[in-house]
Amino acid sequence: MLRRKGNLHSLAGLLEIPQDIVLDLPRITMLGNKQLLVENHKGIIEYTPSLVRIKLTQGELFIHGENLSLGNLQAEQILVEGVVQEVKYDI
Repeated sequence: MLRRKGNLHSLAGLLEIPQDIVLDLPRITMLGNKQLLVENHKGIIEYTPSLVRIKLTQGELFIHGENLSLGNLQAEQILVEGVVQEVKYDI
């Protein structure tokens, strides 16, 4: 598996394709501490006003905060809104 990822990484660089697309990696974008956009996720594991757990290809993303809500939920992206206090990527 490691060799395949190395080959895909090299191919992505050669073709100038973003690695998140080739390697099936999540893209996480924050706007201050008010919004967090997660692209290329595998679903929601847990959702409360203080915690959102999102399944990723490898591991989970933990978003802790206050008044968290899902502003936009689509097949490939999730927008979490509220006061984001901590983001943890657990492999």
